[in-house]
Formats: sequence, C-alpha cells, structure tokens
Amino acid sequence: MKSITINGSQRESVGKSSTKALRNAGKVPCVVYGGEKPVHFSADEISFSKLVYTPNAHTVIISLDGKEEINAIIQDIQFHPVTEKILHIDFFQLFENKEINMTIPVKFSGNAPGVRLEGGLLFKNKRKLYVKALPKNLPDFISVDISNLNLNDKVTIQDLLNDNYSFVHPENMVVCQVKMSRASLSLSTDEEGEEGEEGEEGEESEEGAEGAEKSENKETGDKPAESENKEG
Repeated sequence: MKSITINGSQRESVGKSSTKALRNAGKVPCVVYGGEKPVHFSADEISFSKLVYTPNAHTVIISLDGKEEINAIIQDIQFHPVTEKILHIDFFQLFENKEINMTIPVKFSGNAPGVRLEGGLLFKNKRKLYVKALPKNLPDFISVDISNLNLNDKVTIQDLLNDNYSFVHPENMVVCQVKMSRASLSLSTDEEGEEGEEGEEGEESEEGAEGAEKSENKETGDKPAESENKEG
C-alpha cells in the first residue's frame, strides 16, 4: 500500500488554549495511539489534503521534527460542522508483525454480459470493504472483475478470498450483482397482467356468443345444423 509522509512537530502542551492557538495558525492537532503511550503532534492542515480528501487508502509516515518516524493509519477524523475544516485526527501506530483492520476501497473492472446483452443493471452493494492484514499486505484496493456476470449473477466475499488478507465480513455477503431494475420488473408484471385480462375477456365473449345462438334457435324453432344433418 502507498504511504504519504506527514511532517509534524511534537506537542508539549495539550490544553484547550494551545489547541485553539494551533488551529488559528492553520495547524491540526493530532494523536498517535497504539504504542507504549500516546504521541501528540501537530501539522499544517494543507499537508493532510492528499490523505483525507481522497477515495484511496494510504498508510502514513509521520515524521516528527525530522528525528523520529512513526508508521500509522488514520483511525478517526473530526471536522467542523459548518466550515468542514479538520479539527483533530487520531492515528493508530502500525507494527510489522501485528495485523491491522482497515477499510479498503473496491474497484470494479470489466463489462458484465448481463448488463450489456440482457438488459440488467449492475448494483454495487459495497464500495468499501473491511480487511485484516499485516501492514505489508494491505492492498491499495480490492479488485472485482464483473466480466462473467450474467443476469441474476453476483459476487460475494467468498469469491474474493486470498492468502494476503482476510475480510471482516461474512463470506456470503454480496459485493455486487446484476439484476433487473424495479421499474423493469414492474413494467413486466403489468404487461403480464394485461395479457391475462384480455384472455379472460375473450373466453367470456365466446361463451356468450354460444349462449346467444342457442337462445335464438329455441325461439325460432330452428334446430342446430348438426341435428338437421342427422335427419337428412
């Protein structure tokens, strides 16, 4: 997985007044958890743009005053409710021999025959998946090939299993599927209903015509054609 380096300065004071002063200076107060003790630092807000405002997943190398480097991932971000400026970031320290849980984006590739040839739609049920792996095995993204999906086919977690990482999801969870849209299903049902109604009306009309013919023969005294042939 790709890493982004953040140059920060370790914080000696962590009170409200110092935190407010940092934000006024265009810096973001941060904390790294997971080590022997929490590490407090700050960095320029602009330095987090490629890390926060992106759909891609990254690990982080936190360089503290050019003396110490900490490998980590983002654990939590707080934004201002109005301005949406970054108020605070929590990181979690990574260790080479310890597995970590991380949210990874899903990328779909290929063209599904069920969409191209059968009029179906591709429903992307999951655009991100939660995985567990050693830091060196964390993927940049989860690749899902839809080239073989026909109508009513689907891809589940079981189809994506591999040896480098595991999923923190049940194996039968659907990641994507090709099926008819609700509008198409509704239209199809309506058409079938109309055809059924026409058939019933036709049967009733035929029976009515037969009954009318018998009634007319009875009133005029005429016999059906079949009886006349027998007498002749």
